[in-house]
Amino acid sequence: MRLAQYFGGAFAAAMLLSAPLKAQELTIWHDLGDNGIKWFQAAGAEFAKTKPGVTVRSLSYPTDQWFGRVIGALNTDTAPDLIFNNYERVIRIENQTGKVMDLKSVLADVADRSFLAEDDLKVATYKGKMIILPAQRVQMALGVRKSWLDKTGEKFPETWDDAKRIATKFRDADPDGNGRADTFGFALQAAKPRDLIHMLDLFTFGSGLRHTLIDPQAQITIDQPKHAQVLEEFLKTYSSYKFVAPDTINHSFNEMYQVIEGGRAGMFRVGDWNVRKWDGANVLNGDFVSGPWPRFTDGEKNAVVIGGMRGVAVPENAPNKALAVEFAKFLLGKQAQQVSLETVGAGVRKDLDVSKLSERQQYFAKAEARLVAYDFPESIHAFYPELEAAFHRKLLAGLASPPADWKPFIAETAKEMRELAAKLSKG
Repeated sequence: MRLAQYFGGAFAAAMLLSAPLKAQELTIWHDLGDNGIKWFQAAGAEFAKTKPGVTVRSLSYPTDQWFGRVIGALNTDTAPDLIFNNYERVIRIENQTGKVMDLKSVLADVADRSFLAEDDLKVATYKGKMIILPAQRVQMALGVRKSWLDKTGEKFPETWDDAKRIATKFRDADPDGNGRADTFGFALQAAKPRDLIHMLDLFTFGSGLRHTLIDPQAQITIDQPKHAQVLEEFLKTYSSYKFVAPDTINHSFNEMYQVIEGGRAGMFRVGDWNVRKWDGANVLNGDFVSGPWPRFTDGEKNAVVIGGMRGVAVPENAPNKALAVEFAKFLLGKQAQQVSLETVGAGVRKDLDVSKLSERQQYFAKAEARLVAYDFPESIHAFYPELEAAFHRKLLAGLASPPADWKPFIAETAKEMRELAAKLSKG
C-alpha cells in the first residue's frame, strides 16, 4: 500500500513538473503609440524566454485619455500591472492616487545599473519615492528642414539672430516651391500650459539658461535680464514676427504635429521619439537636420534639452505585482533597451548598437550635442502646476492682444507671479 502511495505521489509530482506553466498576462498602459506597442511586444517576447507562459499586452492611449484611465483604474482597484510615461505625468498619477509603488528596493536589486546617472535618479524620485525606473531619456532638439536651408542658402542656426533671419526666409521665400505663401518659420503650440510653457522651456534651457519661471529657492526668474530677453523674443515669435501659423494660439500637440508633418514649418521641436516616423517617405522623408537650440547672447552655450525621463511604474494595487516588478527590471536590460532604441529612439544604456539607426536617429542615440536637463520644478515646489497655469493664462492673454511693448508686460507678469508663488507656498 505504501509502495503504491509512493509511486502514485511520485507520478503526480512528475505530472505537475511536466505540466505547462499557468499562462499569465501582464498589461501595461502607455502613450507611445505604435512604436511603443512594437517595443513592449518585442520586450515581452524576450521576457517570456525566462518566464515561460508569460505574455505582455500593451495598450496605448492618447495622453489625456491615459491620465484619466490610469487615475480612475488605480482609484478603483482595477489597475493595470504597469504604467509607462514621462516622469512628470507619473507625478500627476501619484498626486491623484498615492498608489504608485516605491521602486528604490527594486532598483537596488538591479545588478547592472551603472549607466544611470545621479540626475536620472533624481528625476525618478518624487517626495522620497522612486516612482519610476528610468528607461528612456527624452531628448529634444531643434529640427530644421534641410531642403529649405539649401534653397535659402542658409546653414543650421546657431544664434537667435540666425534663427530670425532663417525664419523670415522660410515664411516669405516659398522654400517648398509650391508657389503659395503657406509656409511658416516655426511650428509651435500654445493652447494648454504645458504646450506654451514647454516651448518656452526649450528656448530657455536650450539657449544655456536655467529655470524658466521659478528656481529651486522659489525666486521668479522671468524678469532677470537674460530670461526676459528670451521671453520677449519668444512672445514676438507668436505675435509681431509672425513666424507661426495665425491660429497657433489654439494649437496643442496634435495641431503642431499637423503643421510639421504637413510640410508647412521650417523649424520645430524634434524629439528622439519623432525621428523614426519623420524618416518615413509619407511624412518628412528624412528631410530635416537636428541640432541645439539657438543661443540668445554671446558666451552662452546652446544645447539639446533633456526634457524628461520616461520610465516604468508599478501600481501598488497591480494584479500581478511581483511579476510586474520583474518585467520593470527587465526593461533596463540590454535586450529590452536595444529594442527601445530601435523602435522608440531612446534608451538609457551606453552599450547599445546604433549601427542600424538612420543618421538622424544616431544623432540622438550618440548624444552628440551638449545636453542640458530641464529642472522639473514640480518635484521641488508642489504648487508649481498651479503657478504655471496662471503664467500660461497671463501669456495667452498677452498673445491674444499683444502689447506695444512687451517689457512692461514681462515686469508686471513677474510681479504677479511673485505674489502668487508667495501665496501658494504658504499652502
